[in-house]
Amino acid sequence: MPHAPVPSSPLRQILVLAAPTSLIAAIQACAQIAETILAARQGTAALAGWAVVLPFALLMQQMSTGAMGGGVVAAIARALGAGKPQEASALVLHALLIGLGFGLGFMLLMAGFAEPILTAVGGAVVAAAATPYAVMLFGLGAVPAWMANTLASILRGGGQHGLAARTMVWAWVLYPLFAWVLAEPAGLGLPGVALAFGLVFLAATLSMGWRVATGGAGFMPHWRVGVQAMLFGRILKVGLIACLLATMANLTTILVTSQLAPWGTTAVAAYGIAARLEFLMVPLSFGIGSALTALVGRAVGAGDWARARTLAWAGGGLALVAAGSVGIAVGLFPGAVARAFTGDAAVVAIAATVLAITGPALGGFGLGMAMYFACQGAGRMMGPVLAACCRIGLAVGGGWVLAEPLGMGLTGHFWGVAAGITAYGVVTAASVRRGIWGG
Repeated sequence: MPHAPVPSSPLRQILVLAAPTSLIAAIQACAQIAETILAARQGTAALAGWAVVLPFALLMQQMSTGAMGGGVVAAIARALGAGKPQEASALVLHALLIGLGFGLGFMLLMAGFAEPILTAVGGAVVAAAATPYAVMLFGLGAVPAWMANTLASILRGGGQHGLAARTMVWAWVLYPLFAWVLAEPAGLGLPGVALAFGLVFLAATLSMGWRVATGGAGFMPHWRVGVQAMLFGRILKVGLIACLLATMANLTTILVTSQLAPWGTTAVAAYGIAARLEFLMVPLSFGIGSALTALVGRAVGAGDWARARTLAWAGGGLALVAAGSVGIAVGLFPGAVARAFTGDAAVVAIAATVLAITGPALGGFGLGMAMYFACQGAGRMMGPVLAACCRIGLAVGGGWVLAEPLGMGLTGHFWGVAAGITAYGVVTAASVRRGIWGG
């Protein structure tokens, strides 16, 4: 199937492709907010347990959508941009094998060793509430999540963002409803939330698998093609680095959580709320970012680096405005935002402090995420790697210096997180320039 012509204006080109995925992002953000509220309704201990699992759940989602998923989008888009539709068709099988392997890896690690991993992060009391949830989430949901997001990436790589969006919209609309039914009326609590996640992503996998198999990505997959190291390399060259960056991002949250554990369950639960809002910038930026990966990938495949840089900066500006608007609102009304998630006055007090400090930095995070996706399309990942190192250094190391030697306590940790977010955006954006993005 030939691809429909796209508008010539970079901004309009981004908006046309970003619109369907941005719709998913908005619905996903609402679903994740509902998930946070539902976890809080199970009690402070359950909220703390959910918060400890959160970075690992986010890591799985980010790896399968924007990280390895971005590698899939970029590889297929570059193949199509270079006029090689047969290579794009052969990449489908390789992408699915990668997704299956990573899904099984998450299942075996996080379902099989949940208790010792979560105890090391949040302590034995928090881990007791977290372990049943983690076993259900990763045991039943890891493989379906990886396969669904890989299939969606195949569709996006072919420029079929709308087709991927329609299925994922239904998944995220149904998820909070099923989660509530299984958690409360069915009495399963947090494990019910995890069961709902697995069920909706299994349905999404079956739906998009049929779409891809019948040519919905704009080309028919080659299922009988021999497995080739070169084609794995097309995806993994970008995807593995991006997975490393996703790991570093979530490791930042894990390490900050472990630093807060001595301050008690209330501090961990409060930071979980703030971390969820921080990572809501990922789906918000993903709508723009997924369009950038495909568009930049095609421009680079065609050898037009100037166009690629223009697209990247146009998309980065959009993400900065979108995430920055949310961040300013959060920073101005941190108490109201915190009370929307929990009625525990002690948790609200700490969460409001975190949000007042980190909220204004969220615009930089949106900018960095959009530029990161553009870097995937260009195959230029050193800038995001350096940015991730700066972020973890400032959030963990800088936060410790402020909290302990300089005596700022909990507030010092929160200022470290804000500094890390800001540095991530600045450093990633600075890497998108002529000397680095060239032929």
